[in-house]
Amino acid sequence: MRRAAEGEPAVAAPARWPAPAKLNLFLHVTGRRADGYHELQTLFQLIDLEDTITLAPREDGRIERRTGPAGVAAADDLAVRAARSLKDATGTAAGADIAVLKRIPLGAGLGGGSSDAATTLVALNELWQCGLSLDELARVGLRLGADVPVFVQGFSAWAEGVGERLTPVTLPERWYVIIYPGVSVSTREVFQSPELTRNSPLITIRAFFESGGHNDCESVVRARSPEVAEALEWLARAGSAHLSGTGSCVFTARESAADAERLAAQVPDRWRSFVARGLNTSPLHARLRRGQRP
Repeated sequence: MRRAAEGEPAVAAPARWPAPAKLNLFLHVTGRRADGYHELQTLFQLIDLEDTITLAPREDGRIERRTGPAGVAAADDLAVRAARSLKDATGTAAGADIAVLKRIPLGAGLGGGSSDAATTLVALNELWQCGLSLDELARVGLRLGADVPVFVQGFSAWAEGVGERLTPVTLPERWYVIIYPGVSVSTREVFQSPELTRNSPLITIRAFFESGGHNDCESVVRARSPEVAEALEWLARAGSAHLSGTGSCVFTARESAADAERLAAQVPDRWRSFVARGLNTSPLHARLRRGQRP
């Protein structure tokens, strides 16, 4: 811990923690619950596109965001909300300075905000020595968003319920070309859309791997966002195109990094593109298991 200046609260040296993105390899909406939430089936694929969360414990108990995503108020930042939720859940007197370096686009269907929240929960649980299990952290995270638990648990997974019932899945190595068409999509608006299909039949993991699945949100997003529709059509000409979550990012899989890089080089300049490797284990959890502090 560095020596604080006179009148300044003592703070520890900051530590950097990864917050990986995800893709939804399919997304079936299988029903709507009485509380308004939707029942889903999806397959979460973690990828090596990451935000970075920098945390430094504070002894004065305050939660302060030093930097964060442009246009997002500190009170609305999921990393800040996660820190406050963990304080409320544990009663700890500790605080933290938080800095969020965004690489994952906002409103893109890649789970960036949820991953930021999950990394904050897992990391502060360590730094504050709260002693919560991953299951307990996942329950705290679920109140922040349906995608938070998969990032807390730290593995690619088959998901059901609202996305919180998780079964670990080992996926074959794939590289993904991801296109961000420069627009954000509101998850809330997509799920409130009257034209959204909400009665897809339940399938098994085996059935998905044998015959695949689809994304029930795609037709809604296509109709509402011509930019996403155009990106899907362009990528489909390269073989296949999929919407991640409620979008706006679209993606296709390749079996090698070189093949993915060749396709990404052809993406029109008006869009951002990423090449990302699929992961079965979160880099955050890999570091924690090795006993290495970022």
